[in-house]
This record gives sequence, structure tokens and C-alpha cells, in this order.
Amino acid sequence: MKVTSGRVQQPAKPRGSKIQTRILKQDLTGDFESKKNELPDGLNKKRLQILLKGYGEYPTKYRMFIWRSLLQLPENHTAFSSLIDKGTHVTFLNLQKKYPIKSRKLLRVLQRTLSALAHWSVIFSDTPYLPLLAFPFVKLFQNNQLICFEVIATLIINWCQHWFEYFPNPPINILSMIENVLAFHDKELLQHFIDHDITSQLYAWPLLETVFSEVLTREEWLKLFDNIFSNHPSFLLMTVAAYNICSRVPLLNCNLKDDFETVEDMQAEVDQQRVEDEAWYQKQELLRKAEETRREMLLQEEEKIIQQRQRLAAVKRELQVKEMHLQDAARRRFLKLQQDQQEMELRRLDDEIGRKVYMRDREIAATARDLEMRQLELESQKRLYEKNLTENQAAVAKEMRADADAYRRKVDLEEHMFHKLIEAGETQSQKTQKVIKENLAKAEQACLNTDWQIQSLHKQKCDDLQRNKCYQEVAKLLRENRRKEIEILNAMVEREAKKWKEAEGKEFCLRSAKKASALSDASRKWFLKQEINAAVEHAENPCHKEEPRFQNEQEDASCLPRTSHLNDSSEMHPSTQISLNRRAVEWDTTEQNLIQKVRNLRQRLTAQARHRCQTPHLLAA
Repeated sequence: MKVTSGRVQQPAKPRGSKIQTRILKQDLTGDFESKKNELPDGLNKKRLQILLKGYGEYPTKYRMFIWRSLLQLPENHTAFSSLIDKGTHVTFLNLQKKYPIKSRKLLRVLQRTLSALAHWSVIFSDTPYLPLLAFPFVKLFQNNQLICFEVIATLIINWCQHWFEYFPNPPINILSMIENVLAFHDKELLQHFIDHDITSQLYAWPLLETVFSEVLTREEWLKLFDNIFSNHPSFLLMTVAAYNICSRVPLLNCNLKDDFETVEDMQAEVDQQRVEDEAWYQKQELLRKAEETRREMLLQEEEKIIQQRQRLAAVKRELQVKEMHLQDAARRRFLKLQQDQQEMELRRLDDEIGRKVYMRDREIAATARDLEMRQLELESQKRLYEKNLTENQAAVAKEMRADADAYRRKVDLEEHMFHKLIEAGETQSQKTQKVIKENLAKAEQACLNTDWQIQSLHKQKCDDLQRNKCYQEVAKLLRENRRKEIEILNAMVEREAKKWKEAEGKEFCLRSAKKASALSDASRKWFLKQEINAAVEHAENPCHKEEPRFQNEQEDASCLPRTSHLNDSSEMHPSTQISLNRRAVEWDTTEQNLIQKVRNLRQRLTAQARHRCQTPHLLAA
């Protein structure tokens, strides 16, 4: 069977009608061509062919999308599901024995696709080359079985529709067309095949059975089918003839039939070796790029590490500055706490001094009242002596004295209760102040503990030298504080000793005054008793001489000189007043001295506190 070319002769027509017919024919042809080139999803076949001619292949990213548009796949899920539901076809139950495939997933997809094709058309169950034809498409579309099935079915219907005219024999008509094309383009190669009894079933049919999958690489096979799907179905036959013409040199050197088969295998091995070489070169290129990328990444990591180190150094400096600030703040708080404690101690001393002054004033007022009462008693006794008191007057005087004693006891009781109330208030106030001080100290201690815990977390990141230096500075400050506290305690002890001495002196004076008062009371009682006895004797013996009594009185007076002297001194109102004034002057002088000493102590403590506040700044500088 030969292919001839020629031009169909048509009868001549008038010029006018010819022009009109040509215009109508061009319009109809243009509309048909435009409709024919229009593809689904907005694609155009002419534009795709121009793109393919310019680049030799379609973009890898959009290849499957373009193939589906070119083949106009229906994507009929229902029909495909009905074929899959029929299960594995009997013919392909033992497919693994004939075609051992390592990937079980790929084998399972191939078995399902072949079974679907066999259920779709019975003839495919007896087609021996169907697995070879379907395998490259199954491998390409193994994740989308519907598209795989429809691509194979579309390929068989449009590009392989005449392969079954001589079934089960090879398609002699298709092979004859390939032989005619080879005769037209390379007569020498065809004659060489004829001379050595090599038919198209040997040099053309194996290529068609495997759709070039065994002689081309993956990339070459994809490029080939980009062109096959974009052109007329006869393009596949031209490809077979072109492949043989490209391999004419080794084919012309073959003289035996086995050599031709070997050449086909060798050509596939050469192609495979070329693919492996290209893969090796690509691998080396990838390794080189990976090494460059690794070096760039290392440089970037080094830069990042340097930047991190710089940031860490900056953070470390900031932490050191913050730590210094925290230490300064802790020192200031500690010094302020000490200053507050000293101020509270001074206030306590002031309160104590005020309380003692108040108690002294109260004692002076009580003593003055006692002296007034005694003066009143003396005056009443004097009036009684002057008017020659009778027994009734003596009883009245006794009653008055009892009333005076009751009044004095009442005043003493009220004074005692008032002092107890004052002492209870002061005790409660002191307890409250003590509790407040303890709570404040606990709160300050808790704050200090928290601050030191925070500082300890930061100090862990510092060097040992810096920690030792800080510890030495803190120890130095603590020693200085202890020394100053010892000085303050010594001063307070000295002050306390002085106070105790003053208290002992005052207590001695008080005891002396009490003894003098007791002696005065005794002498007064004795005098009253003598006068009462004399009055009684005079009432009994009015004419009795009084000289012996005076002698007895003188003797008794000689026997009790101190009592009479104290009685005389008590009877002397101006001398008593002078002694009281003198004692008041002495107490005022003592009070002024005590207040002056407290002021001096306060000034000295203030100067020490100022010196402590200046010392941390000097150490920090």
C-alpha cells in the first residue's frame, strides 16, 4: 500500500460566482477552524501549538491541565465507578507474574485500570500489549485513576482506532503506512530492511506497542506526547518512521535479524546511559548548588551568631546596669530603714522624756497639794492651840483630819488610777508601735528577700570576679554598718547608764523626803499627844504647877531633838517654801540638761546618717 499525493481538479466557473463562492467558503472555513481550535477552560489549540513550537514542550506545572483540555476528557465519575465496582477482570488476576512491579500501589492501580478497560470493551481482555501501552500513563496518573482511564481510552479511540482491524494480528494497515513514509523519506534504509528480511513488525510495531516508553526517558516521553496530543493522529506514525531514520547508522551496519533486535536494545541502553549521565551531571550540579547554599547558610548563621553575641553583650551590659541600680536601691532602702528606725527610737526617747517630765510635774503638783494640806492642818492646829480647844473641838479637828485624810486618799487613788490609765495607754501605744514596727520590718525584709532573690538570678550570669567584688563591697558596708551600730548602741548604753544614775539620785532624794515626812508626822503626833495629855491633866488639876511639865517637855525635847527640829522646820512655812523652790530650780536645771543632751544625741545621729548616705555614692564612684 502506497500513499500518493495530487491536486483535485475542479470545473471552471465564472469570475463573479467564483469570487462569491470563495468568500463564502473562507467565512465557513474560518468559523469552523475557530470553533475547532477552541478548547475548554478558555484555551486555544493554535496558541498552544505556537507555544509548543517555541519551547518544545508544555510547562511542567500546567502539562496535565493542557492534556485534559486537548483531549477534552469528560471526567465521568459515574461510568468509571460502575466499571471499578465490577472488580478485577479474570484476565489480569495474575498480572504480577507476567509484569513484576516493585511498587504494590502502582501494580494495584495498573490492575484496576486494565480491568476497567476490559469491562469497558471485551477486546481489551485479549489484547496482549495493553499493559505495555497503559503502563506509562498509569505511572504518570497513579494518583488520579479516572483521568488515567480516560486518557488511555481517548488515546485508543483516536490514535489506535485502526489497530484492531486485523486483530489478533498486528495492524498491517498501520505498519504499511509507516513503511510507505519510510520509503518516501529514506529508501536506502527501507531497501536494507527488505534485503535482510526485516519487516515493519520488527522495527515499527514494538515502538507502537510500548508507545516509546522503553526507548525514551521520562522527560523525552512527556515532550513526545505533548506533540502527539497537539497534532493529528498520524503524527504518531511519523514519529515511528522518524525514530528509525534517526537510528539509520547502526541499523545499516546490521546484517542479521538478531542484530537488529540487539540494536534496538542497545539503542535503549545507550539512551538509558545518556539519561544516567545526565542524571549524574544534574546530581553533581545539585550537590554543587547545595554546597554553595550550605556555605551561604553557614555565613548567614555566623552573621546571626555574631549579631546574637552582640545582642547578648548589650543585654549583659543592661543587666549589669540594672543590677547596679538595684543594689543602689537596696542600699538606699536599707539606709532609709535604719534612718527610720533611728528616728523612731528618737521619737520613743522624746516620748519617754515627755512622759517622765509629765510624771515629775504630777509629782510636784501632788507634793505641793500635800504641803498645802499639811499647811492647812498646821494652821488648824495652831488655831486650836490658840483658842484652848475643847474636847468637842478636838473631835471636830479629828473629824476634819479624817476628812482630810480621806480626801487625800481619794486624791491619791484618783492619781494612781490616772497614772495607770496613762501607763496603760502608753503601753498599748508602745505595743501597737512595736507590732507596726515588726510588721514594717517583716514587709521590708520580705521586699529585701524578694529583691535579693531577683538579684541572685541576675548574678548567676555574672563572672566570679564581679560577684566577689560585690560581696566584698557588701561585707565592707555591713562591717561599717555594724561598727556604726555598735557606736550607737554604746552611746545608748552610756545614755541609759546616766539615766539610771539620775533615776537612782532622784529615788534617793525621794526616799529622804519620805523619811523626813515620816519623822515630821511622828513628831507631830507626839506633840499632839503631849498636848492632849496636858489638857487632860489641866482639866483634872487646874491649880497644879506646870513647871514639871515644862521640864518634862524639855527632857522629852532633849530626848527627841531631831523630831522637834523637824517639827519646828515643818512649822516654819517660809523655810519650807524656800526648800521647795530650791528643789524646783534643781529639777528645772536637770530637765534643761537632759533636753540639751537629747538634742546633742539627735544631732550626732543625724550626722552619722548623713555620713552613711554619702558613703555608698563614694563607693559607687
